[in-house]
Amino acid sequence: MGMIHEIDFGTPASTSATMVSLTIDGQKVTAPFGTSVMRAAAEMGTSIPKLCATDRVEAFGSCRLCLIEVEGMRGTPASCTTLVAEGMVVRTETDRLRKLRRGVMELYISDHPLDCLTCAANGDCELQDQAGAVGLRDVRYEPGANHVAKSGNPLFQAKDQSNPYFDYDPAKCIVCSRCVRACEEVQGTFALTIEGRGFDSRVSPGQHESFLGSECVSCGACVSACPTATLIEKSVVEKGTPEHSVVTTCAYCGVGCSFKAEMRGEDLVRMEPWKDGKANHGHSCVKGRFAWGYANHRDRILQPMVREKITDPWREVSWDEALSTVATKFRAIQAAHGKDSIGGITSSRCTNEETYLVQKLVRAGFGNNNVDTCARVCHSPTGYGLKTAFGTSAGTQDFDSVEHSDVVLVIGANPTDGHPVFASRLKKRLREGAKLIVIDPRRIDLVRSPHVAASHHLALKPGTNVAVLDAMAHVIVTEGLVDERFVTERCDRDAFEHWASFIAEERNSPEAVERVCGVPAAEIRAAARLYATGGNGAIYYGLGVTEHSQGSTTVMAIANLAMATGNLGRPGVGVNPLRGQNNVQGSCDMGSFPHELPGYRHISDDATRAIFEKLWGRPLDNEPGLRIPNMFDAALDGSFLGLYVQGEDIVQSDPDTHHVTSGLSAMECVVVHDLFLNETANYAHVFLPGSTFLEKDGTFTNAERRINRVRKVMSPKNGGGDAHGYADWEVTQNLANAMGLGWHYAHPSEIMDEIALTTPSFAGVSYEVLERLGSVQWPCNEKAPEGTPVMHIGGFSRGLGQFMITEYVPTDERTGARFPLLLTTGRILSQYNVGAQTRRTANVVWHAEDLLEIHPHDAENRGLKDGDFVRVASRAGETTLRATITDRVAPGVVYTTFHHPLTQANVITTDYSDWATNCPEYKVTAVQVSPSNGPSAWQEDYLEHTHESRRILGRLDAAE
Repeated sequence: MGMIHEIDFGTPASTSATMVSLTIDGQKVTAPFGTSVMRAAAEMGTSIPKLCATDRVEAFGSCRLCLIEVEGMRGTPASCTTLVAEGMVVRTETDRLRKLRRGVMELYISDHPLDCLTCAANGDCELQDQAGAVGLRDVRYEPGANHVAKSGNPLFQAKDQSNPYFDYDPAKCIVCSRCVRACEEVQGTFALTIEGRGFDSRVSPGQHESFLGSECVSCGACVSACPTATLIEKSVVEKGTPEHSVVTTCAYCGVGCSFKAEMRGEDLVRMEPWKDGKANHGHSCVKGRFAWGYANHRDRILQPMVREKITDPWREVSWDEALSTVATKFRAIQAAHGKDSIGGITSSRCTNEETYLVQKLVRAGFGNNNVDTCARVCHSPTGYGLKTAFGTSAGTQDFDSVEHSDVVLVIGANPTDGHPVFASRLKKRLREGAKLIVIDPRRIDLVRSPHVAASHHLALKPGTNVAVLDAMAHVIVTEGLVDERFVTERCDRDAFEHWASFIAEERNSPEAVERVCGVPAAEIRAAARLYATGGNGAIYYGLGVTEHSQGSTTVMAIANLAMATGNLGRPGVGVNPLRGQNNVQGSCDMGSFPHELPGYRHISDDATRAIFEKLWGRPLDNEPGLRIPNMFDAALDGSFLGLYVQGEDIVQSDPDTHHVTSGLSAMECVVVHDLFLNETANYAHVFLPGSTFLEKDGTFTNAERRINRVRKVMSPKNGGGDAHGYADWEVTQNLANAMGLGWHYAHPSEIMDEIALTTPSFAGVSYEVLERLGSVQWPCNEKAPEGTPVMHIGGFSRGLGQFMITEYVPTDERTGARFPLLLTTGRILSQYNVGAQTRRTANVVWHAEDLLEIHPHDAENRGLKDGDFVRVASRAGETTLRATITDRVAPGVVYTTFHHPLTQANVITTDYSDWATNCPEYKVTAVQVSPSNGPSAWQEDYLEHTHESRRILGRLDAAE
């Protein structure tokens, strides 16, 4: 297994369909119009020396190393900025060119430290490589350290080691500007600049700031672009250059970026974004690029553990003892309380294959349908709403589609923090001229950031999404902006007429809705007209849409808008949920809901059940099982007493924490299968150590329905005292076999073969296909053997598009004298979900605690200063955290993140939920904020309970 080397073609590919013929070094070649000579040469196998050029950014033409000779053209133009032309005759190697290139390289080397043998980039340095390529053998100028590295020099710049993940050494900078261009063109942050002039110019992060103190978001684009050791990962400095690599998929958000995991032996040195990754095209964010250290964190539990009562300390045991304990207890519970008394929860962080096995274990092994997943509490309304409107429970486009959008509507999502690599693509399109509408109670970064500004920001009151979308639809219907042809050809006309008459009612007008949502009617009208008439209109939404009592209604209102304006079925348009976790789409696809088998087919359908019954050799229950909140209700009434939780921290991530912990405390056998002793493990009787994404094979399905390979780069560490550990799919198989099921999968590819055999949308998927094509987007079957980037071309999978009545119903959660403020929640760039992974990395440098954002007016009324501890109380509970005063939120609205367990925002969220799916209403909680002088009673009890519940016999406490 060696290093996977990507060819750098020097400049980006041209998208032109017009071909041009030319001659390079006597060889006839053809290339698309707009291609650089450098790229055309690289594609025929000729590598022209270069330093400032890379195919991830536009040509710059500054290093003068890539000079060529062109017949009929004076001088020696740069091949990176010279475009191919019909009949052009090019020479890339002549005595004249060799002499010029050596002279240029000599100047670079004369002002560069000649410490190659001790440099961390030795053997992985483009300057070193190109010096060899041009045949430099002698430097006539005085060698030595770069002049800005001499401490006596007034221009002296010290190394900047402030960033936790990479170092900046100005002495090694050759001012190629690749990092600056990557920050602008790829990332879109514009954090880097060239400081000084001429010989004294150097890269700088802002105005004499350190990298950590600057606007740099640590995406790593600059580090990947740097051709020397000017910007280099600390891990490479510490461990040495990697010697082999494996392509895999990131296990953080729903973008699903592909990475080269670059290794030395079993030691991961760095994660380099994979240029051929179809979701990320060689870009990354701080989490995927750098925050993988949790895999080796000392908190990881590597040995199975059991205990009789949750007040007992843990006891380390063998795998056999742990699994037989679970099997014995589960069978005993079922014998005493019936087959429906146990269940399982699947993980959106685990692979498709692992999730499939957990729902198979519940259905075939437990004999019931008591299986659910975290999508219940995030995107279950997406599944319900989009299936109702279009017939398919998933987003309609691929990420590349945004390059063809003219108007983008972002509602209830914060892409720069939650889906940063997609956000970079979006920002690039906006800089090219696309228009943006943001519907969000908070002023997210996209509303106004360098070189990007929203045309409209509808800062609505939390909980009024449906009212605002209905008002936009009202404008489209009453002002004659409906795409009549699309509606007539593609949609149910009767349903449309019924919806149009409802939406045209005066109570849905922007003027009427303004009183409810607080957004000026003129702004709603302008935004509606822009979306309907601005060209290709794309809608991207997130948890700010789904996590409401009207989540499903809002998804259907979004679908109505897209159908009414004809914005479906081609690139640049569509309805696109931004999925929160790496495999939340896949966990839904795999049948993790109690009412659905894989492929979103209802459990009551006899024909579908028969497929699985025949293959599994066991009868299946035709009644839907319990949803997660119903499991806790049933536990409290004594009818549900055993639970297997794979890779999901329900105590921290689910609403109304008191209800969750009471339910878990009432159970007789809670099994947690995870990496760390998380909050849920405080209430567990058996702990099965899990494996990270680096330790297993499988697939993830991202937000654009892209099925991507996850490849094992190191052995599972969870073997305890045994010789080897187990991937999570093996743990589930071993548990199934302890319960007498007799499973014999040898590799996850065999599980995928079973998925393909039983699930129509996956019928054409296999590991062989994924290896050949890189990735595919379902549906992948006979009709679409290479997958489906854009859904609903020419028609909907349900037949005709279905318009639904979307009546605005105010949430039952109201503000009043006792609780006058509305709390809403979200994510931050550096942390991920419940923080179990990112809190165990250097990412805590950027976000060490959850903060409460509060408007200056509300803070002044309460006598609060920036940084004060505050008590946040709701009808459900209270917690304390530090306040930060900002006008990002409107008066009357407060906001926090949910990444730290001690804050536990969900102690104060209520048990209100979406009418169709039970998705909790995280985004609207009436609260009061007041000064506090210390932690709440709940927090004190929690700390004590955590300490007690994480004791391990014979070891120090394993508390976080």
